[in-house]
Amino acid sequence: MFNVEMYTGSREENFELAKKQLKALLLDEPNQIANLSNTSALLNQFLDRINWVGFYLVDTNGELVLGPFQGLPACVRIPIGKGVCGTAALKKETILVDDVHQFPGHIACDAASQSEIVIPLLKGEKLIGVLDIDSPEKNRFDDTDQQMLEEIVAILLNHL
Repeated sequence: MFNVEMYTGSREENFELAKKQLKALLLDEPNQIANLSNTSALLNQFLDRINWVGFYLVDTNGELVLGPFQGLPACVRIPIGKGVCGTAALKKETILVDDVHQFPGHIACDAASQSEIVIPLLKGEKLIGVLDIDSPEKNRFDDTDQQMLEEIVAILLNHL
């Protein structure tokens, strides 16, 4: 059973609590969809000032296809190399965008989104998808968010 926690500590303490919760949610569950779903739900509950969090997974045709998420309906397919998600997938590196309207080729799935962070899901060198988080505020994400979210992705990858 999951209990909602009040995140009242420092940002780092709160991220540590979220990582502990994620480990408990993923423990002994081998199903990828279940683990991606619970991860997106936990991040949606944990992170403030966001309007979308979820996954795009590499499809058999090499595109990113919408996976489990929390938020408004989203773009279903994103070509590798297009937009923030596709660029992070192509480069296999995290991309943090302070103002999505300044990002060349940005794909606007939700007009309210102003900033974004996308973290690739890599098993070894193989790309399996990306974690995408949007905010209705410019400059929402910083280096601390990036580091901690990359650690959360590492925990998740151990259960995919």
